[in-house]
Amino acid sequence: QVQLVESGGGSVQAGGSLRLSCAASGYTKSPYCMAWLRQAPGKEREGVASIGSDGTATYADSVKGRFTVSQDNGKNTLYLQMNSLKPEDTAMYYCGGGYCYDGLDAWGQGTLVTVSS
Repeated sequence: QVQLVESGGGSVQAGGSLRLSCAASGYTKSPYCMAWLRQAPGKEREGVASIGSDGTATYADSVKGRFTVSQDNGKNTLYLQMNSLKPEDTAMYYCGGGYCYDGLDAWGQGTLVTVSS
């Protein structure tokens, strides 16, 4: 059974930084792709950043230039470095994973990021 465990959320002031981590285990298909999504109160879940099977990173326009997604394949861990945080980045951040050619089908429990002005 696939398990995705996020960590690293917290409260920061605008302009601050946080680094999220997502540790994956139990997956059997390869290549395995992972992504970060977020859901703000009263809003739908939206994609933030992902890494494709070829290692290419993709970002939502709202976070380009501020967030960096990376992965450590040896540790089966996905990271999200978030710099220059804004109050509108406040959300529950989720890690998703799945066989690259099937899409995301597993989710972590989420980690809360709160940015105050």
